[in-house]
Order: sequence, then structure tokens, then C-alpha cells
Amino acid sequence: MCKFIGIDIGGTKCAVVVGDENGNITEKIRFDTKDCQSTINKIISTVESLGKCDAIGISCGGPLDSENGVIMSPPNLPGWDNIQIVSILNEKFGVPVGLCNDANACAVAEWKFGAGVGTKNMIFLTFGTGLGAGLILDGRLYSGECDFAGEVGHIRLSDHGPVGYGKSGSFEGFCSGGGIAQLASTMALEIIQQGRKCSYCDSVDNLSSITAKAVAEKAYEGNEDAKAVYALCGEMLGRGLSVLIDILNPGMIVLGSIFARCEDLIAPAMQKVIEKECLSPAAKVCRIVPAKLGESIGDIAALSVAIQSYGK
Repeated sequence: MCKFIGIDIGGTKCAVVVGDENGNITEKIRFDTKDCQSTINKIISTVESLGKCDAIGISCGGPLDSENGVIMSPPNLPGWDNIQIVSILNEKFGVPVGLCNDANACAVAEWKFGAGVGTKNMIFLTFGTGLGAGLILDGRLYSGECDFAGEVGHIRLSDHGPVGYGKSGSFEGFCSGGGIAQLASTMALEIIQQGRKCSYCDSVDNLSSITAKAVAEKAYEGNEDAKAVYALCGEMLGRGLSVLIDILNPGMIVLGSIFARCEDLIAPAMQKVIEKECLSPAAKVCRIVPAKLGESIGDIAALSVAIQSYGK
């Protein structure tokens, strides 16, 4: 059985995992992400400590050039400017090394080992801190001409609205942790100014402390104002997904993080919009499901990149 090593490079933490071709993880080492060179040195020493492997995979936020193995100044990794990470690790360890945008890597993980097993056309949406997508089309990962395929968070759904991906009213603005907090803040301000009580915020002085998690907790307690925040998120999610369904005709859309935790708060409004907006044949063949891999998706995503790199 082959041995693969996956490296998940995040803005605050990195993880190095060991696993097999079936996506089973046998070992995991975590450490803080520091400056570029220190972190690369730590990655190298960690991989060395794990012994020989057959391939290495790297999952990292973009922008990046997966074909040439270059990390290109991701906003969550200051100082990582045009880093030839694949060449560095390939020269050091002499095995195939792959690099993949984290959303794309997660898409492959859910396709191979999670909710999307057996599908031919699948879309994965991160739906966490931000909103990005990975596209599995005709049984293969589609990354586009310059690795920017799937940046659906940048689509503007409304002229006005919460800001995400540097654009007000964007898909990410409405459907992300930060976007939900912005929606909730605006709605709370309106409630408070009308002299009514808001379940998840007691005064205008506390608007900035509102979180998507706190609003969800109040919604699950039965508070209608908190439920309304997630219903609006679901409505805008439905609008965005309708566009993707009509253009790409997927058999499945897999939604991560917030949707997986709050499906019953979001899905009814989402489904209502899809039924109204989508071409009926395309909507009927598309299943919309929560991600299956849960908190381990980042680890399995990095491992999936290594598995894909093996034998190339």
C-alpha cells in the first residue's frame, strides 16, 4: 500500500498528515504558520520526520499556479510571494509533489471520499470564512485557464448588501460567516431602532460583536429574528446556486461548514428560490447535500492532492 503525505497550509495553522490511497489518515502533526521561510523549514523537517513516502500534496488558499507549483501571494499568507513550493519539496524529497487551491482540493476530497462518491458532475462550495467552489466536471477537476475557476464568491447577487470578496452584495457577502454576521448586524440595527428587542444583540454598541454562530444558537432556540437572518442567507444561496445549476447542470452540489451545521435553517428558503429560478430538468437531477467529511476535510483534501499527483 502506498504512503502519501498531505500538507494543509493555512493562514494561522499548518497540518501535515500521513495516509493511504483510500483516504485513511494514520498520523497528523499541526504547527503554527509563521513567516514564509520558517514555515517552509518546519514543513520540510516535519515531512523528514515521517519517513519515506510515495507522493506529497499541498492544499493552500489562492491565488496560486497549480500547473507550475507556485504560491502567488495569498491574502492570508503575507510574504508568500511567488514561492516555488512544489520545486522546493520535489528537489528535497524526490517524489511527485502537487499543489492545489484549497477549495479545489476539498472538492476532490468530497468527490473521492465523501458525499460526492460516484458522481460525474459535482460542485463543492466551502461556505465558511469565505465562499469558494471546486468544480468536478465530466469526472475530473476543472481549474480553468489560470486556476481561477470556481471563484463564485465574487459573483454579485445584489447591488447592495454585505461585503465579501471585496464586493458589496456578492455571493460571499451573503453566504459566509462574515457575511451572515453583517446581515445580522444590519437587521439588528433596524430592530433596535424601532424600539424592539433583538434576541442576539442587546444594543447598538454590541453590533460589531455579532457572529454567525451566536445568531444560529438563537435561531435554534426559536427566535424569529435570528431565523430571519438565516432565511435571507438561504434565499441568496438559492439565487447563487440557481445560476450554477443552469450553467453547469451538476448532479450534486456539496456545501461545507456553515451549511453542514445549519442546513435546516438555510435549506427551506434556498430550495424555494431554486424551484422558482432554475430550469426544471436541471434542478430535478441536482442533489444539494451537506459535506460529509466534516472537520477532517482539510486533512483529506491535502492527502487527495498527493494521491492525484502519484503516477503523473
